[in-house]
Amino acid sequence: MKTVIIVQARMTSTRLPGKVLYKVMGKPLLEYQIERLRQVRQADDIVIATTANSDDQPIIQLCERLEVKYYRGSEEDVLSRYYEAADTFTADAVVRVTSDCPLIDPGVMDEVLDLYLSHPGNFDYVSNTLERTYPRGLDAEVFSRQALGKAYQEAREQPEREHVTLYMYRHPERFRLANSRSAEDYSEHRWTVDTAEDFELIRRILQELYPPNGQFTWLDVLSLLNEHPDWMEINAAVKQKEV
Repeated sequence: MKTVIIVQARMTSTRLPGKVLYKVMGKPLLEYQIERLRQVRQADDIVIATTANSDDQPIIQLCERLEVKYYRGSEEDVLSRYYEAADTFTADAVVRVTSDCPLIDPGVMDEVLDLYLSHPGNFDYVSNTLERTYPRGLDAEVFSRQALGKAYQEAREQPEREHVTLYMYRHPERFRLANSRSAEDYSEHRWTVDTAEDFELIRRILQELYPPNGQFTWLDVLSLLNEHPDWMEINAAVKQKEV
């Protein structure tokens, strides 16, 4: 079974345009994320799924510099972009990640992958977000290419084309779903980048943890925030956009 991590990335974010290439210590956020994704043990490949929009050429240039595969598809129909990328790179299992999660944890991703891969044929879709217990920003979804194809063929509503897996988890009668949980509920934490406030928190975390240990874990981030509880107030007022 070939397992491919597909990362959706574009420069034209509505709330913080160009955020994926915002730099911390001279390195773009997307590069930090790719470094961390390369540590996922059970993944065979990484593909950056961006758009045919010329604004996204800097993402292509980053992929070429880092020797990461990429695919260019529809800007609005992200579901078709994923389907075509999975088909192009012959993925049997697809791991969906969004590019606004530079602190994504490879160990957490391997836990989600293990739940999917250790039950072959039992699940169409596994994530750690059906019931959120991990911090936002550690999101990982795994699904079969067959499930992706079914969603691609059947999803009709605009939100279901924009949000790749929405059709899957909205239709549990059509897809066999499973959820991976953390031992405790840490869902109050927000480690994703949607706003300037989000970026400020991520900047502080990376500047503190990355230089001494480029392979820091999400538990290291929790420990750091326990030392600096006031940091959580930086983006506490940010609301996640609803589907």
